[in-house]
Amino acid sequence: MTAITTRPNRESTSSLLRFALRADATLCGALGLLIAMTADPLSRLSGLSATSEFIAGAALVGYGVALYAAARVPDVRRVGVGVLAGNIAFAGLITVVLVAGWLPLTAFGVASTIAFTVVTLAFAYAQYLGVRRLA
Repeated sequence: MTAITTRPNRESTSSLLRFALRADATLCGALGLLIAMTADPLSRLSGLSATSEFIAGAALVGYGVALYAAARVPDVRRVGVGVLAGNIAFAGLITVVLVAGWLPLTAFGVASTIAFTVVTLAFAYAQYLGVRRLA
């Protein structure tokens, strides 16, 4: 006799959110590693100091590792909501920083920061869709 369960399979409904979180983690970790490894030449292109480039790269690697681990928790919805809110807040903060001109960025620095922010918002949208699927 086959047992029939009526509760939904949370793993199958959370797969989009887990994928979006892991993709975000992977890209942040890889980009952070690239930034940290090329901090000196990248600083000449972006306008920031090599130290700040290295710190930003190392922070991205740490964030990527933490996010990848957090994507494994059973109740991934809470993680998804937190990361979604963080990504939106990050994009808003970066927009304010760029508009206010608080950083000594070159044209390349501004363009790369805008590109990173657009990718962050794309991940936020994928995470939103994943969270919404769980609701």
